[in-house]
Amino acid sequence: MNTKCLTIKELTDAVGSGITPRMVRHYHQLGLLPEVMRSHGNYRLYTERDIRRLQRIVALKQQGFQLNHIRQLLDAEPENDDSPTLTAQLQRQYRVVMQQIAQLRQTASALEGLLGRDKHCQIVQADVLAQLKLIEVETQSGLEGLQELWAGLDTEVHAHPENFQESLQGLLPDISHLSEIEQDLISKLVLACGDVSLVGFIRFGNNALATSREALKSGCQIIADISSVAAAFDDTRLTHLNCRIDTFIDNPHITTAIEAEQEFWQQEKWRDKLQKIPANSILVIGYAPAILLSICAAIKQQQIPKPALVIGMPIGFSHAPAAKRQLMHSGIPFMTIEGTIGGGLLAATVLNTLTEWIIEKPDCHCYLK
Repeated sequence: MNTKCLTIKELTDAVGSGITPRMVRHYHQLGLLPEVMRSHGNYRLYTERDIRRLQRIVALKQQGFQLNHIRQLLDAEPENDDSPTLTAQLQRQYRVVMQQIAQLRQTASALEGLLGRDKHCQIVQADVLAQLKLIEVETQSGLEGLQELWAGLDTEVHAHPENFQESLQGLLPDISHLSEIEQDLISKLVLACGDVSLVGFIRFGNNALATSREALKSGCQIIADISSVAAAFDDTRLTHLNCRIDTFIDNPHITTAIEAEQEFWQQEKWRDKLQKIPANSILVIGYAPAILLSICAAIKQQQIPKPALVIGMPIGFSHAPAAKRQLMHSGIPFMTIEGTIGGGLLAATVLNTLTEWIIEKPDCHCYLK
C-alpha cells in the first residue's frame, strides 16, 4: 500500500483498533488531527505522518486520556513537553476530572443508598422510590421531606444486621460469566474497600487460579512485602496447608507504603533477599511498588525462579501503576488491581480467599471453565 497518499478508509485500515472514518472526521473537528490536502474530488488524503499521529491518539485514548488532554500533549513542542505551562494545564484538567469523579461518587452513593438494600430494607424501598417522585425540592419543606425519606430508610438499618451479599446483588455488574471462585474473590475485594467500581480494575492472568491452588496444596512458601501485610493472613488455614510465611522486609516497625518504599531502597539486605525466593512460592505485595518492580525485573533476567503466583497490589501514583503493568506483561501468574488502588488488606483478602477455597472446596474445578 502506498502510504504517501491514503484515503480516509485506507488510513483507518492502516491504524486499526476500531477506528472509523466517522471518528477521524470528528478528530478533525476537534483539532486533534490537522487538516490535510485533498484530491481533485475533494477527498482528504493522508500520509505516513497522519498514521503516526492517529496511532498516538488511539494509544493515549486507550490509556485513559480524554481527547482535550491528548490534543494538548500532542501539540506541545518536543523541547517543551515538560514545560511549566503544559504541566499547569494538565494539573488544572486533573482537578476538574477529580471534581467530576467526586460528583459521580455522590451520585453513586445516593444510588447505592437505594439499590444496595438487603431484603429487610427493601420493604420500605418501593414506598421511598414512589415518594421521591413527589418531592418538591424547590422549597425548604421539600428539602426537609427528602431528609425524612432518607431518615426513614436509615431507620431500617437498626432493626437487623446487614446482609452484605444481598446488598451486593443489586450493585455488582454482571459477573456470572466468571467462575465461582472469581466471583467470590471480586465480591470480597469490593467488601474489603467498600467501592463497587473496583470491579472494573481487578485483573487475573496467566492461569493464576490453577497454579496458585496447586502451590497451596503442596504447602508452598508465602512471602509478603512487609509484616503488617503478613499479619492479615489467615494463619490457621495456612498452617493447616503447611505453608510457611515470610516477609521481604523483616522489620515490624515498617507499616506504611512510604516506609516500605524507603526501607527497601536504603537497605541492600532486603534487595538481596529477593535473590533467595524459592520456586513455586506465592508473593504478596500490598504496599511497596519497588519490591514488585524488582521482582518483575529479576524474573525477566532469570535471576529468580518463576513464582506460582504474584498478588501485586502496591499503593502509589506512578511507580505502582507501572509495576502492575510490568506484572501483567511478565508472563507470571498474577492477580492485581490496575492503577493506584491497592493495599495490604486487599492483597491479604485475595490470599485468604484462595486459602479458604482450597480447604472448603478442595475438589472444585469451576475455575477451569
